[in-house]
Amino acid sequence: MSTLAPTGRLSTAAALSRLLPYWFTVARRTWRGSVVSSFLNPVFYVVAMGVLLGGFIDGDPERLDGATSYLAFIVPGLVAAHAMQTAVADTSWPVFSNFKWNKVYDSMVATPITVRQVAIAHLTFVALRVAATCAIFDLVIAAFGVFETWWGPFVALAAQALTGAAFATLMYGFACRIDSDAAFGVVFRIGIFPLFLFSGAFFPVSNLGAVGERLAQLTPLWHGVNLSRMFSIDRIDWSLATLNLGVLLAVLAIGSWWAVTGLEKRLTT
Repeated sequence: MSTLAPTGRLSTAAALSRLLPYWFTVARRTWRGSVVSSFLNPVFYVVAMGVLLGGFIDGDPERLDGATSYLAFIVPGLVAAHAMQTAVADTSWPVFSNFKWNKVYDSMVATPITVRQVAIAHLTFVALRVAATCAIFDLVIAAFGVFETWWGPFVALAAQALTGAAFATLMYGFACRIDSDAAFGVVFRIGIFPLFLFSGAFFPVSNLGAVGERLAQLTPLWHGVNLSRMFSIDRIDWSLATLNLGVLLAVLAIGSWWAVTGLEKRLTT
């Protein structure tokens, strides 16, 4: 059976079957360069912040969003924040280089594969990589007794992966619309790093005051952190969880359009 669409292009499924092996091959050949940032740094964070520092913090559920210890509070949020960091790292310079320096994208669209399929395949790979990174992280922290239910790690992982995927689409679209990679440094300094600190991963956003709390709750990362934490410690407010999920899905949908149109504009103009 032919895999070509009526236009002479490959179907999306066929395009994915050809493009994903390429991205996995790249990852297999370059994983040593990211193993520290992807796997070891998060473990160090857990030990330093959750175990060592957490030993000096009272585990008051009323002050820790329902968590019975600081370790149980910080870890789920930290994994969600790490998902964001991994996603934006994989869709910043790696995406920019593919059309600016090494022209990988140009070679892909010279085949029956469309620009849209190239973007979808790359984002799919990033989402899978983020999910795998978070899964390993969750597996490590499960030994610390963070999860209150057997199903908690699975739904928390889904929330973490969704958070990473949402941010991946936003950074992907941004990378396709800039002319210099110096812009990434600005975004990381005034965007990603403040989000990481003030999204509720390290302390309840209520500590920021009324205005700061509302501003934090407007960010997609807060919704991912909150969803990950609720599922992990089994203190779920279903109305709030629905809102968190809705926001992340909306960001993913808008970001996907932003990413695809960005690459189409970049490669066709």
